[in-house]
Formats: sequence, structure tokens, C-alpha cells
Amino acid sequence: MRTFNRYIITGLALALSLSACRVGKEYRRADLGLPGKYRQAQDAGLAAAQPIALTADSVTLSWREFFKDPSLAALIEKALVKNNDIAVAMMNMQQLDLTYRQAKQGLLPTADLSVGANRTWLSTNSLNGSLSDQFLGTSYMDDYSATIRLSWEADIWGKTRMQREGALANYFAQKENLSALRTRIVVQVAQAYYNLVTLDEQLKIARRNVELGDSTLNMIRLQYASAQVNSLALEQAEAQKKTAELLVPAALQDIAVQENALSILCGSYPDSIQRSGAASALVSGVTLPADVPARLLSRRPDVKAAEYAVIAANSQTGLAKAAMYPAISLTPSIGANSFKFNTWFDLPGSMVKTVAVNIAQPLFQKRQLKTAHEIAQIEQQKAAVQFRQSVLAAVGEVSDALAKSQHVETRLRLVGEKKASLTKANQDALVLYRSGMATYLEVITAQNNALQNDLEAINIRREQFNAVTDLYRALGGGDEQR
Repeated sequence: MRTFNRYIITGLALALSLSACRVGKEYRRADLGLPGKYRQAQDAGLAAAQPIALTADSVTLSWREFFKDPSLAALIEKALVKNNDIAVAMMNMQQLDLTYRQAKQGLLPTADLSVGANRTWLSTNSLNGSLSDQFLGTSYMDDYSATIRLSWEADIWGKTRMQREGALANYFAQKENLSALRTRIVVQVAQAYYNLVTLDEQLKIARRNVELGDSTLNMIRLQYASAQVNSLALEQAEAQKKTAELLVPAALQDIAVQENALSILCGSYPDSIQRSGAASALVSGVTLPADVPARLLSRRPDVKAAEYAVIAANSQTGLAKAAMYPAISLTPSIGANSFKFNTWFDLPGSMVKTVAVNIAQPLFQKRQLKTAHEIAQIEQQKAAVQFRQSVLAAVGEVSDALAKSQHVETRLRLVGEKKASLTKANQDALVLYRSGMATYLEVITAQNNALQNDLEAINIRREQFNAVTDLYRALGGGDEQR
């Protein structure tokens, strides 16, 4: 008995001494070779306005600073609360939180309670049957048992720690995915709202050109009635008016479809959307300082989620390697056992105790464990490559957004100058036409050029709005609940 106890104590001491070992490698971020600045940061001309607040390792980008229109802010708040995709993502976070809480209990033993009673009718020709009939005076034998069994596996190779690290990495990855989703919802709401505002401007331009075309048509009708022009001039004027009139129902249709989509994005049934302010007043004054280093992209939720995926894959690689090493477990039990019900819990006579130490070493598993480890290594390498790609894409998206912000301002200035020239040309054409110094074709051409320029200005303004929202998203957004 003493020898057995010595073996038990020796086994426990060995398990505890090896419990600090770990077969998996600690995660270390590879050198990404990030550039110091974005490509367009020097010449984008974006540092003159109100700068973004900087900290040691992040850029603070609140969506309230980027999108100051009150109607847009109300829509964003509504979407962040009621959007169904965000609700599902938050439920996923709750699931991963439960998984992490379970992983933290990995070092604790498991306990089972079993209570049973059985009666066996024995053969009279068997030894047990004859003994039962001789000593108990019955043809059957009862057995009553109640046992508490503990089972504890020594964490020799750090499996519990790696499981906890993997579960925590998955939780934080989902948290960053939620932040990325919230940022995407903010951007989609802002772009939909900006699109509505530009469609409103397009509708105003169409109606203004309808009025202008109607005025021109009335003037040509008077000249046609007095035989100053032929029917071709009248038909051309009517066609020009119809061109403007066609834009009205098209704009109304697009507005209705966009309002429906924006309502659903905000978690409500299709309805009209309130807008405030003109298109020219919606561009945010918050800009990016020219000296913001590209390494600050580490705050982007999709980049952080990709790195957490590498950490989780690293843990899985360690667990796959640990599965090839021996496992040491301790299984003690204590209970009460009797062949009579009235003496079942007659202690200490009915007490039964068991102590067992087990060592399990996989020997031949048809290469399953080695294959699982090699696959886990490849998955980790894939996750690392995807992480590097996410960083490359992030730097590229910021550079693209800066380029758009830089050149759209120049295009807006040029289209404004062009508008001034076309407005004067349109006015001069009408004056010259009334004086008989210009033809009706010159009037129609001037009006058509002005209309096309106004529509082009709206498209450029829409691109400017999209550049603002793209810059907000590319820099990681500003999830205020992070």
C-alpha cells in the first residue's frame, strides 16, 4: 500500500512539475514594413483644415465629427441601434464570450455523481448463485452504489492556456468585426443620405430646366406664329423641353428607391427620409493631417480582426502539436456500496475509494495527429498572409481616398468656372436670339450644355461625398462603443 501511495505521489509531483511546459510558440507579429506616410499625404492639401486628434497609437475619428448634418446624425444613430445585421453580430459576440468563459475553466477537474441499484437473478448452477442461496437465502443478488468521481488532467503542455488564448482571440476578432460592421453601416447610411441630397439637387435642376425650356418654347411659338421661324425650330425646342422633363420622373423614381433602401438599412419599413441643408454644406471640415503615419492603420477593425485570426490559428497549431504528446490524468472516486439497502450508507463499512493515475500516449493513429498539425500550420500561414494583405489593402484604400479628396476639389472648382461661363453663354444666346443675331439651335445648344454641366457638377459633388465617407472608413471609422 505504501509503495502504491508513493507511486501516486510521484506521478502527481511529475504532473505538477511539467504543467508549466508549453509546446506551442508565442505569437509575434512579423515586420510589415509599413511606409511612414501615405502616398498622397504630402500633396493632398488636407492639413489646412481642422486636424484629427492623435494619440500615441491611434487616430480618433468620431462619426459625429465627420458627419455633422443633424438629419444624417439621427439616421446613423437609428441604424446603429436598430440594424438587424448589428444585432446578429452582437449575438455572435455573446456566443464567443461564453466560449471564452468555458475555456478559462480548463484547469478545473470534472466531477460526476452516479447512483444506482440493480438486482441480478443468478444461475443456481453458478458459484455466485450457490453462494447467494447459501449465505443470503435468496436466488438473486442486490447491489446498491453511490459514487462521486473526479477527473483531472494535468496541463503539461499548456493546452488550457492555448485554448484560452484562442478563445480570447476569436472573441476580440468578433468584437473588431462588429466595429467594422458598425463603421460599414455608418458609411452606407451616410452615402445613401448624400445620394438623396444629390438626387434632390438633380430634381431641382431638372425642374428649373423645364421652366427654362417652357419659356424658350413659348418664345419660339410666338416667333413661329409670326412666321419668323419654321416648324423645325419649334420641334427642336419641344424636344429640348422633353429632355428636361424626362429627368423629373427619373429623379423621383431614384429618390423613392433610395429612401426605401435607407429606411430598411435603419431597421424600419420603407418611408420618406427627412433631409436638411444643401449639398454644398454637407462636406465635413474634418481632414487628415499630412504627417499621419501609415502605421496608425493598426487601429482599423478589419486589420485588427485579421491579426487576431493569426493569434487564434497559432493557438490551434500549438493544440494540434500537444495532441501528439502524452496526457496524464488523475481519477479519484469515493462512494458507498452495499448488497443490502438498509446498510447502503452504513459508514465506514460501506465506503469504497479509488485512486488512479493514467498516462495516455498516442502510438499509432494512422498519421491523423501529424496531418492535423501540418494542416494547422498551413492555416496559420494562410492567416498570416491574409493579415499582411489586409494591411496592404488598408494602406491602399487610404491612399485612394486621399487621392479622391485631392482631385475632386479641383474638378469642383473647374466645373464651377465652367458653369459661370455656360450661364453667361445661355443668357447671351437668348438676348442674341431675340435680336435676330443667333439661331434657335445656338439657344438650344447653350441650354443643353448648361444642363449637362449642372448634372456633371452633381455627380462630382456625389463623388466628393463618397470620398469623405471612404476616408472615414479607410481610417478605421469611429465606433464610439469600442
